[in-house]
Amino acid sequence: MVVAAFPIAKLAYLLVRQIGKPLAVRIKERAKTSLFFRTYICMPPAQLYHWIDVNIKMRMLNLGKPTEVPKLNENMAIELGAELLGEGIIFAVAAACLVAEYRRSSNKEREKEEQREARTEDMLRKLMELELKVEQQDAKIREIGRAHV
Repeated sequence: MVVAAFPIAKLAYLLVRQIGKPLAVRIKERAKTSLFFRTYICMPPAQLYHWIDVNIKMRMLNLGKPTEVPKLNENMAIELGAELLGEGIIFAVAAACLVAEYRRSSNKEREKEEQREARTEDMLRKLMELELKVEQQDAKIREIGRAHV
């Protein structure tokens, strides 16, 4: 009976992703209370996102390019910025997990390929040794044949 190896790496990735969600919530809470986070980290991306969102919606509705997009008020900008930050953290954790899994699987595949190449080289070496032995034995047989003649 063969027992499959427990995928501890996948479990670790799942754990990291699950930890990422509460971490994002805590960072959002911190962003709402910290002046630095509000001013420099939450609000600028939120205003940019709002500007892009309004422009895209106006163009999709064939209303033309807006001349001026009103800025979000501070509370809405903080909320949207904190939400964007939280989603960005969750996305970054998921992307890091995907990259780590890809690297792990490519390393595993490379090791398998190296093993195949080593096995092939070993078989070729053994084949050449057998060919040499056959030639030596042929030479001995011819020598014995000449001696009996």
